[in-house]
Amino acid sequence: MTNHQWPNRTGLPFVGIPSFLRSRIVAPHEDFDAAIAVFGAPTDEGSPFLPGSRFGPRALREHSLRFVAASPGYFDPNREKVFLQREMRDGLIVDLGDADIIATDVVSSFDNITTLTSRVLSKGAVPVVLGGDHAISYPVVRAYERDVHIVHFDAHLDYMPFVHGVSTTNAHAFRHIAHMSHVSGLLQVGIRSLRNTETMWNDTRGDGNTVVTTNRFRELGPDGVARLVPPGCDCYISLDVDVFDMPLVPGCVSAEPEGLSYAEVRDTLIALAERTRIAGFDLVEINPMLDVGTGITAYLGAHTIVEFLGHLCAPPEFAPDGAENLEPETLDAQL
Repeated sequence: MTNHQWPNRTGLPFVGIPSFLRSRIVAPHEDFDAAIAVFGAPTDEGSPFLPGSRFGPRALREHSLRFVAASPGYFDPNREKVFLQREMRDGLIVDLGDADIIATDVVSSFDNITTLTSRVLSKGAVPVVLGGDHAISYPVVRAYERDVHIVHFDAHLDYMPFVHGVSTTNAHAFRHIAHMSHVSGLLQVGIRSLRNTETMWNDTRGDGNTVVTTNRFRELGPDGVARLVPPGCDCYISLDVDVFDMPLVPGCVSAEPEGLSYAEVRDTLIALAERTRIAGFDLVEINPMLDVGTGITAYLGAHTIVEFLGHLCAPPEFAPDGAENLEPETLDAQL
């Protein structure tokens, strides 16, 4: 079998330099014109328990190569359709490498992540950010200069108060994000961990954010959750892999029981792609140092990104008749 980007070679997944989906690697000084720009934020200095998610971007890139076949795009047997064909064939996806990380200097590392995000946004591309721990969402989202609605998939609220001089761990990101002037709303999906505190619960709800626990998720379903977001808005999605059920993510230090299935997360992502304009996406908390030998957590992460990108690129810009007259539903209206 040949590889569509290497016509005279087989291009097996373990051969070559692993860029995401074998996309063109763009050096820091190079210009680019693309629809989607992937880059890594390989820092785990916001992880107070076990380190290792700094190696997540490399693992995600390596497993993404398993979706590169003889012809561009990927084929979905359930839908009998090829996705990402044009994007992969015409080079509309690029890989910008990683934001420069300065060991032990969180402020400088975060500044570098923000700068790289700003570079992507200035080119009109959608940033797809590979974490890293969940602290990286804060410097990514602060780069936006337009209003965005945030959808946060997670077992945890990540809304810890700023105490003891600590404010940049993976448990603080969304307390920062929710108070940014350009963040028009925050929807937190999949919340269930017993390590969420009552203070965090009361604070996030008191700040006007919408919280969907796993029990509420199963009452609403993927489409019902998506309807909590204003139609046609610019939507940034942050996905912590601990939103998945624990057995699916052995390579995640913060995994929790009673999580969502792959289909539940996928279908919610698809519903959001159909309802909103996706302004950016990050996937975080994959720790290859904890993963099983086959790397199934990194594979699941790559699978999630690839399948989501397929649906993100499939439809025209969401503009259903009468969308401008619709309002997001509330939890009370749906229950």
